Amino acid sequence: MAKLNIVLFEPEIPANTGNIGRTCVATGTRLHLIEPLGFRLNEKALKRAGMDYWKDLDVTTYIDYADFLEKNLGAKIYMATTKAKKTYTEVAYEPDCYIMFGKESAGIPEEILVENQETAIRIPMINDIRSLNLGNSVAIVLYEALRQNHFDHMQLEGDLHRLHWKG
Repeated sequence: MAKLNIVLFEPEIPANTGNIGRTCVATGTRLHLIEPLGFRLNEKALKRAGMDYWKDLDVTTYIDYADFLEKNLGAKIYMATTKAKKTYTEVAYEPDCYIMFGKESAGIPEEILVENQETAIRIPMINDIRSLNLGNSVAIVLYEALRQNHFDHMQLEGDLHRLHWKG
């Protein structure tokens, strides 16, 4: 079964992390938060963005990047950055891989990126745009990884509430 992992490196905006948490719950994805965080995990804005889903979230926090690496030895980590040479669709996501995103104001530090050049990925954008919203970026890349893993363990069909589909 695919069990993907989203990693947020020092996230700063609680609403983004709440939104990402909700996406993780909806997809059965684990969330990893590398401190320092720009908010407290019990902050109202975080819970509002995550709505009532936050209690169902599989979330782990780490005191820093070294702690994250130590507790996830051998993890295949893709680094989402606007500075990467290849796009997020050019890699094959393993069912248990980690996809890391940097803090809203600065992204993933270049000291980390330079050590992970082969797994650095980007979302294509026109030149004049600095970056996409963090929650949108996570959703774009996560759903590509889920698609590549055939949406394993996910409900692929929906039903109408009052009426029925024809045929």
